[in-house]
Amino acid sequence: MASIELKAADLNPQGGVFCPNKLAGMQLWNSHPRVYLDIAKNHEAKCPYCGTEYKLKAGEHVGGHH
Repeated sequence: MASIELKAADLNPQGGVFCPNKLAGMQLWNSHPRVYLDIAKNHEAKCPYCGTEYKLKAGEHVGGHH
């Protein structure tokens, strides 16, 4: 399973990402269904399908979330 460090700029306006994700080197055509992961809440999230972990890089801040 992969662990991906994210910058605040990598997140969408709601503070999340979708998996599969090109930042993890995934191709959408051969992966699991698209799932939304909320990173802003806990600064990390794990995909329930593939187990990829997405973490906000240390020192990065999401909008009003600290």
